[in-house]
Amino acid sequence: MKLIIDTNILISAIVRDSFTRKILLSPYFEFYLPDYALIEIRTHENILRKKTGLDKEKLGNIMDLIKGSINIISTSTFEKHIPIAFEEMKDIDESDAPFLALALSFSNDGIWSDDKHFQKQSLVRAWGSSEIFELLEEYNIEDFL
Repeated sequence: MKLIIDTNILISAIVRDSFTRKILLSPYFEFYLPDYALIEIRTHENILRKKTGLDKEKLGNIMDLIKGSINIISTSTFEKHIPIAFEEMKDIDESDAPFLALALSFSNDGIWSDDKHFQKQSLVRAWGSSEIFELLEEYNIEDFL
């Protein structure tokens, strides 16, 4: 399954050793992230360090581990889809248009996000964490049960 992940999913995996982190590190999915999201993460690094209680080096190690299982995609790869994505997201949340543009740029199964506003757009499937967890149970993937 190929999924674009939203920044909130990445942050969730960074902040705690959780089910979300385990899924991001699993071999059962292919994850994609616009490079724009890494800029978002870097601007909130101090907040992440406070939330996790980790020093800069340890937080960096966790981020590197997680980033190693995600395909980071350059904006130039999907830039022709940005106008369509901005138009779709203009009354929802324009800052999330790059995630939608990435999803529109290649064949995939949608966006994994816990932001409810992704449910308001109509161009790609939006998955919440609960749906991902249900999918793993449905397929009885033992690593997660």
